[in-house]
Amino acid sequence: MTEDVRSKLGLRPVINVSGTMTSLGASIVVPEAIAAMSEILPQFVEINDLQRNASAVIARLTGAEAGYVTASCSAGISLAVAGAMTGDNLLAIERLPDQTPAKNEVIVQMGHIISYGAPVDQAIRLAGAKPVIIGQATSTHRFHMENAITDKTAVAVYVVSHHVVDYGLLNLIEFVEIAHARGVPVIVDAASEYDLRVFLAQGADMVLYSGHKFLGGPTSGIVAGKKELVRHAFLQNLGIGRGMKVGKESVYGVMAALEAWERRDHAGIRERETGYLKLWKETLDGRPGVNAVIEPDPTKNPLDRLRVNISAQEAHITAWDLAVAMATGDQPIIVRDHEVEHNYFYLDPCNLHPGQETIVARRLAEELDKARASNEIIATPFENRSRHRFDGLLSWPD
Repeated sequence: MTEDVRSKLGLRPVINVSGTMTSLGASIVVPEAIAAMSEILPQFVEINDLQRNASAVIARLTGAEAGYVTASCSAGISLAVAGAMTGDNLLAIERLPDQTPAKNEVIVQMGHIISYGAPVDQAIRLAGAKPVIIGQATSTHRFHMENAITDKTAVAVYVVSHHVVDYGLLNLIEFVEIAHARGVPVIVDAASEYDLRVFLAQGADMVLYSGHKFLGGPTSGIVAGKKELVRHAFLQNLGIGRGMKVGKESVYGVMAALEAWERRDHAGIRERETGYLKLWKETLDGRPGVNAVIEPDPTKNPLDRLRVNISAQEAHITAWDLAVAMATGDQPIIVRDHEVEHNYFYLDPCNLHPGQETIVARRLAEELDKARASNEIIATPFENRSRHRFDGLLSWPD
């Protein structure tokens, strides 16, 4: 057996049941992408011509007129916004972000101002644009958007994510209708979405995908949409996009990942992941203070997760302390704990190597048994979690 490179580097051998998270390396890269990157790395290519090849593959899979590969979906936001402001004016491209064209405002709903590891509005501001935030956190109405659009509006951004508020906001079809009525293009941030066609079909002018999440490609972002807008975004490589460039291996790796996506046995993968969920649910059913429920993905990706609800009084441990316990030891397991203050976390089955599902089940049982054997409830004040959330990052390097 090949030595796990993580041991050589002194890294923890984590098992990822959190999902396609950048902080954990996003996803398992598919063999086709690995082979493609190895194949092109020793060769010289003309990058613009390689991107033209990528555009054809992106267009075929998404239904877009054109596309290209950039450093990340976050980079895609900045470049797509910049392109909407500058068009093909090369001088304007060079002057960003300090000097912006007259149209420099970007409409975005307040309920979509989230952090995916960095704030959405920062990706907009990096282009020199001014975010115009409409509505409130849990409500946006037509009049909010209609009255926010002016002759300074360059573009409107719509975010699809499990982090956004999922009620009370304008849906994409209505958002597009209002924007297009005033000649404003719409960019959709769909970084972690499975469906490569639906957002353009619903009227978006550009859609941004991660190349390294569900697709299983290298770290990258995909910009897809109308040919002119994609070209204007691509031209930002002469300006702010220079620091967001990708190498030949990433472009070709994404092409291979997209083509592998066409051939992937999606139904078979879903069946295997469903088996993992059933195993975990059976492991947890009947345990005091634990209620495990299989739930669909909130943004309609074709996958389910296991929601693990914890009653600390009966389980003798809080949901957040259980999450921490799972993340320690020789086989650290990272759960999806974004909402853990509500006494639950999720187990995501989409990023496991064969056999890891049984390790997850065993560790769940071990940690819950250990907690039940405790004479006291394991309950660290939740405020401590917030207080120390960034300690590791702030101490880097040590």
